[in-house]
Amino acid sequence: MAANKLKGELRTKFGKGAARKERAIGKTPAVIYGHGSDPRHITLPAHEIALVLRHKNAIIELELDGKTETVLVKSATKDVVTQVIEHVDLVEIIKGERVHVEVPVHVVGESQSGTVIDLEHKTLKLEVDATTIPEFVEVIFNKEGIGFHVTAGDIKLPAGAKLDLDNHVLIATVIATGAGAAEEAAVAPVVAEESPKAE
Repeated sequence: MAANKLKGELRTKFGKGAARKERAIGKTPAVIYGHGSDPRHITLPAHEIALVLRHKNAIIELELDGKTETVLVKSATKDVVTQVIEHVDLVEIIKGERVHVEVPVHVVGESQSGTVIDLEHKTLKLEVDATTIPEFVEVIFNKEGIGFHVTAGDIKLPAGAKLDLDNHVLIATVIATGAGAAEEAAVAPVVAEESPKAE
């Protein structure tokens, strides 16, 4: 995942009122955590960070106080009505450090007609190098029928990544749709009852 370049500013005023004023001038309050140091309160350009947050586990090359450092977006809070980003939590990372992250599962391909792919896990937890976090992992289907399934051990992971799940855990399976089940019933062989013989 490519890093995004943003410029932040140290924040000296705190509280809801101060945060509201920052957002009013196009800045989003944020906090940087990590490596035993005290949390640092900053602001980020609101439009730019909103674009970055479209991607899960985004990495940012942050220019702050004349220095550049790498941070990982850990979480963000939004106003439930306006959807404006109110606050962002960042974690400082260093080259070679491994982190635990949750990434989306993307289904590639499709199953047979009359079936659907039932996704048991929409996200998966991975342990990866902090600077090479994948945007998603794929589960691949190629017109398989009912009963075909993908387990954690079947998933191809990026180099160096480890899945925080046992290999036998079910990730996705092919099941019949309502229409597919009805179709199967319609073509099932019917055994005719013998008419009673006339005496």
